[in-house]
Amino acid sequence: MEFKKLFTDDSAVSPVIGVILMVAITVILAAVIGTFVLNLGGSIQNTAPQASFNFDYNTSAGDGEVTVTHQTGDTLQKSQINVTSSGGALTNTNPSDWPTEITAGDSNTYNTSGAWSGETIRVVWESDTGDNSATLSQSTAPGA
Repeated sequence: MEFKKLFTDDSAVSPVIGVILMVAITVILAAVIGTFVLNLGGSIQNTAPQASFNFDYNTSAGDGEVTVTHQTGDTLQKSQINVTSSGGALTNTNPSDWPTEITAGDSNTYNTSGAWSGETIRVVWESDTGDNSATLSQSTAPGA
């Protein structure tokens, strides 16, 4: 047996590496295809945007008023944004006063039918499909 020949003979290395690479590519390809076949790929696109809002309360009038202003974060679609109150008493909750694309600096004013009494005001995002929703920002109104 020639030991020198064993150290220089590498004819079996290429087929082994080739098989390992083919198996790895097959596993990765199966995982990617399986993700989309099981519709897991679509849910990745429905993640909530990141945005922060400022709430400016006006208590000088008889009825409460809050101006909600987009401060920073992602551009939002008005069809996906709702401003809600824990008291359920907000008027002008139709997003028609928002521009079509809500960006930093855009604002909208909402009213309540009485004085503020500690309600929680929330800016809620909902995906186009309605499968996902998230509270982007919230604030507690001043007490009476």
